Amino acid sequence: MCRLCVPGTWSHISGQISTDAAGGCKGTVGTEVDFDMAVKAARTCGINLIAQMNAACDGDLDRVVRVVKLGAFVQAGPDFFDIPKVINGCSDLMVEVFGDAGRHARSAVGVYRLPLNFSVEVDAIVEVR
Repeated sequence: MCRLCVPGTWSHISGQISTDAAGGCKGTVGTEVDFDMAVKAARTCGINLIAQMNAACDGDLDRVVRVVKLGAFVQAGPDFFDIPKVINGCSDLMVEVFGDAGRHARSAVGVYRLPLNFSVEVDAIVEVR
């Protein structure tokens, strides 16, 4: 059994950026990146989080008891304020995949810069058995 998936534990998953096989979504939301692309970037972060959950739980996502909390960051331009709406791309995915167990607390923060100029980054705390 993976040490992250000891029954009744919380796994802390480091921030996952909006990267994918095509290179992902880079740039500042509200200037270089439009709203719809930013929502897709947040969803990509969610897919990357689920991949990390899957790896930590030896390929058995049924071991995920609940998504406890997401910490989300959007590289936002000076006039962009829909940060929570962007992060709905990730939050909605958690509910799609895990149902009620995917409902979570979260923070959604606009920041000046993210690593490697990616548009969105999301970390997670997940309860596993």
